Amino acid sequence: MPKNENRLNRINEELKKEMSHIISFELKNPDVTGLISVTKVKITPDLKYAKVYISMLNSKNENRTIEALKNSAGFIRSLIAKRINLRITPELVFEKDDSMEYGMKIDSILEELKKDEK
Repeated sequence: MPKNENRLNRINEELKKEMSHIISFELKNPDVTGLISVTKVKITPDLKYAKVYISMLNSKNENRTIEALKNSAGFIRSLIAKRINLRITPELVFEKDDSMEYGMKIDSILEELKKDEK
């Protein structure tokens, strides 16, 4: 694994940890509803952009929550700039992480197949 990749992975983990904390405890946006988890952060090698994957539980409106996070990106970014020492604070791009639903769908299909076998 190249040195640079190790560094990117460390930055991804640090960003993930900080963003989880900020979204859970410091973001006061009424449109951000439900339990929100940052499942993954993927920063570009030039450190200019970070794709933030979000998983939501019990959200009233998932699309509105994603939009609210996009609107709050500047605020989140400014807090990250104060806490993580990077030359460039990456621009945040929020994406919905469907891997949980995908996993649950696969589980239910497997359960159906087991029932059919019996």
